[in-house]
Amino acid sequence: MNELSSDSLIAIQSGGIQGQGHSLPNISGAKNMHEARKIAEDFEAVFLGQMLQPMFQNIETAEPFGGGTSEKMWKAMQVEEYGKAIAKSGGIGLADAVFREIIKAQELK
Repeated sequence: MNELSSDSLIAIQSGGIQGQGHSLPNISGAKNMHEARKIAEDFEAVFLGQMLQPMFQNIETAEPFGGGTSEKMWKAMQVEEYGKAIAKSGGIGLADAVFREIIKAQELK
C-alpha cells in the first residue's frame, strides 16, 4: 500500500466531501497517540462511507414502506454507519496508513 503524505491528507481533507454533508477529521488536532488513532479511524470511516454510497444509490425500496426524502436521508445515514462499523472492526487498513502519516506530520512541528 502506498504511503499517504501529509500534504495529500490535507488536500483530501479540503476536498469536496465536506460539501456533501460529511466532515473529515482534523489531522492537525491530535494531542496524543489515542487521539491520532481515533482521527485515523474516523477518516477511514468517512472514506468507506463514500465508497459504499454508490452501492446503495440504485436500490429501490419495497412497498408499502419507503420512498421520499426521509428514505434518502435514512439511507445516507445507514451507509455512513456501515462505514463506521467496518472501520471499527478493522477496516481495510487505511486507518493504519493515515495514523502513520499523522504521526509523521506531528513530528515535523
